[in-house]
This record gives sequence, structure tokens and C-alpha cells, in this order.
Amino acid sequence: MLLPPSFRSSGDVLADRRYEYASAAFDERDFEAAADLARQVLELAPRFAPAHALLGRALAELGSKGEAVEALCRALDLEPEDVLGVRLDLARLGALPADEAMSGGYVRALFDEYAPKFERHLTKSLAYCGPELIADGLRRACSRRVRDYRFGPTLDLGCGTGLMGQALDGLCASLVGVDLSPRMLEKAERTKLYESLHETDLVSFLKRCADAEADLVVAADVFVYMAALDDVFRETHRVLRREGLFAFTVQAHEGEGFVLGADARYAHGERYLRELADANAFTTVILEGVSTREDRGVPVPGFLAVMQR
Repeated sequence: MLLPPSFRSSGDVLADRRYEYASAAFDERDFEAAADLARQVLELAPRFAPAHALLGRALAELGSKGEAVEALCRALDLEPEDVLGVRLDLARLGALPADEAMSGGYVRALFDEYAPKFERHLTKSLAYCGPELIADGLRRACSRRVRDYRFGPTLDLGCGTGLMGQALDGLCASLVGVDLSPRMLEKAERTKLYESLHETDLVSFLKRCADAEADLVVAADVFVYMAALDDVFRETHRVLRREGLFAFTVQAHEGEGFVLGADARYAHGERYLRELADANAFTTVILEGVSTREDRGVPVPGFLAVMQR
């Protein structure tokens, strides 16, 4: 039997086989069978976190919220870095605050697995155009602020495979990228566009940057994996030079603050973004509705922002 790339053995061959059966049952929406098989796995391998997570998800689908939360918490206890993403499930069940739903470990694991097909899936299946929208927004912002459409040192937050770098090719004096996923960074390195690449979370990276180090900071569809953006705005303002630009995209939320959507991404409200800009002494040059990608052929509402220090 061929196992998926993300498969991790429990250490027991029979348990591994039953776990695969449980996963298949879950995918076929036979949640009772999935829960039963997951329990069988745990009889053989009681510390196998993926089986606890699968059991919790199956129980949640069956409406057994209390048991689901118990199983998911057990998975999280066994693997606190949460590469399985059970914090998202716990948040959906109301057992965890929305702003604690996404861990760096989960995002790293997600994109490490996604890296081989990332660009093809984004641009072909999801009609992704975030970098192009940011590049166009920067061109228009530069025209409005009467400055050249060229930039000094540039920081690419959540650079991924380098799609944003490609959209800015030839426009920046230097380009530095940061991302949580080493496999994504390997692909970004192959573009030969980046002066340096850093494997860490973007807030930690910004805190290590010097004051007034950058002329431009960009973040293409990165903040969908972050809840509150206060630290990002504060640190970005600090590292930008006078009149430097901060350009980014987010998914749109019609209400206040931010929410965790059913698609396991955060969406941010327009008022929230404007208040953050004002609180951190940014001038909002552009803040407009856009869509950077599609979901099953339907454009996902978002915002494009270009702000100036």
C-alpha cells in the first residue's frame, strides 16, 4: 500500500494500516467507521497523535462535541507544535480562541507539503494573482505620491516560492525574503532574485531588522495565516525608511476586527486595517476591494493595501 507523503508511522504496522482505512473512511464521509477504526488504532498505538486528531474530527462531524474536544486536546498534548492543525478544529468547536487557532508548526508543515505543487495549484486552479495586484498597486501608489516606481532595500514577508519577487523583478535595489517553510524557501532560492532568505516567522524577522532598513515591505496573502496584525504594523513602521511603502493583501471581513473563516484562513475588516494604519502613523494611499484567488470558481473577497510611512 502506498502511503501519502505526509504519512508518519505509529511504529505498529497493523495500526498504520487501520489508520489508513480510518482516513479513507473519513474522506468518504463515513464518520462512524472512521471513528471506530481510529479507536482501533489507538488500542494498538495509544500515543499516535494523528489517530487522536482523526478520532476528534470524526466525532465532531457526528455531533459529539465533548468527546471530539477531548480527543483533539489529547492530540495537541502529544504534539504541542500542532503540525496536525488541531488548534483549528478546537477553535471551530469553540474550545479555543480564534486568535490562537493557527500555530507556526502547522503553517510550516502545511507549506512544506504544499511546496512541490504550490505555484501550479495557485496560478492554475485558484487563479491566484496577489503579487500582480500588489505590483500594480505599488505603481499607482508611486504615481499618487509622486515618487519613482523603483525601490531600495525590499523585504518580502512570507515570500513562499518567490512569486512576489518575480512580480518585482528589476524594481528593487535588493530583495530579502522570509518564510516559515524550508521547502518553499528552497524554491525561492532557485529564482536567484533574493539577496538572502530567512527561515523564521515574520514578526521575529522584523524585530531583528534595523531601524529604517527598508524602502519597501510587501506581504502577498500572508496575513490570512495571522490573526492580530498589531505587531506586524508596528515593526514594519519601524524598519521602513521615511516615505517607505508597505503593501499587502488580506481576505476581507465585513465586520469588525478579524475572524477565522471556514476555509481555515483569517479575514480582516477594513476598519480594523485603517485603525491599525492610523495607530502606527501610516498614511493609507490605497485600500480597495480585490480578489487574489478563487474558491471553486468563485472569487474570494479581499483587500489590497498600500501604506506609506
